[in-house]
Amino acid sequence: MRQLSLLIFVLCIIVSCEKEKHSASPLSIDLSSELVTPNHYIVTKNNKQINVDGVADETSWGRAEFSDLFIDIEGEKKPKFDTRIKMLWDEKYLYVYAEMEEPHIWGDIEKRDAVIFHNNDFEVFIAPSGTTRNYAEIEINALGTIWDLVLDKPYRDGGKANNHWNLSELKSAIHIEGSLNDHTDVDSFWTIEMAIPMNALIELKNKPRKIPKEGEEWRINFSRVEWDHEIVNGTYQRKKKENGKLEREYNWVWSNQNVINMHEPEKWGALQFTNKFSSGNITFVQDENRLIEQVAFALFRQTKGGSLKTLLKNELGNTQIFSVKYSDKDSLVATFYKTNFGFEYKINIPESKEAFLINQAGVLKRIK
Repeated sequence: MRQLSLLIFVLCIIVSCEKEKHSASPLSIDLSSELVTPNHYIVTKNNKQINVDGVADETSWGRAEFSDLFIDIEGEKKPKFDTRIKMLWDEKYLYVYAEMEEPHIWGDIEKRDAVIFHNNDFEVFIAPSGTTRNYAEIEINALGTIWDLVLDKPYRDGGKANNHWNLSELKSAIHIEGSLNDHTDVDSFWTIEMAIPMNALIELKNKPRKIPKEGEEWRINFSRVEWDHEIVNGTYQRKKKENGKLEREYNWVWSNQNVINMHEPEKWGALQFTNKFSSGNITFVQDENRLIEQVAFALFRQTKGGSLKTLLKNELGNTQIFSVKYSDKDSLVATFYKTNFGFEYKINIPESKEAFLINQAGVLKRIK
């Protein structure tokens, strides 16, 4: 019995040493500058026929609220031209109306599924799953040319654009206050009206794939790409520098991305559905863990190619505990694990027994 007790004691020492070998002192990291406060929009029900003609003059549109003006994609900087949107929905369509101030309205891309943002354009990003997976992107220029595509995951995670995903039932129209492709005058604005087929969006949801219920939340964002232009042989072209390279485009968005990259869906705004015809008495239900999710993805991004990339050189089984600051007053505990496949983080949700797990593929799970 004495020998057995001694053996157990030795084994305990060995296990303890192994734990020490694979652990390190806690480190502090401040990720607050990488996080955003997503906008939200309560989309009300449409109960009338909408004629998709680029002019939002129906009664239902009159009840829908305009969003705040767009901001620069990297923060609160004010764009030089105003942009705003409003939305409606019913069982057949999600309706989007955009109004864009523009003194020079032009476009030359006419082929569907071409790279539309090489013109000034308007873009819609929708994740009906409410996650960073299975999301749609729709781009349209002043000619009304469409690029519709779907991604199973962001490009950073190995996602590839599926351009064969065509919204055959999509309705869209452009209205122009001014003239198209006429550089001799000054225009006022152009508008876009879309009716995006709801059945195609529902197919991108996690189960159950049904019509949105009261209070259901999707992720959504909007982008406007704007180019400085020059006139060459009487036609508009994107402006070039003296070295012949194109001037950089402007990117203006509804909900702040904090970086020039629309393909970080964890930062998109929230679209909350209601069956009511007015949003006046509807309360937006704030997801208190949206910032914690962003912390998870910030750790993921920093480990894949940022300040925490050196962790990937650690030995298999290594762990590292972090105290993560995510606001002026708030912090949480996250633990890095070096795994056979790459890495995983466990992010403890403050004041909860639950946590988020995120791995090297960018897959986020919530656990108890």
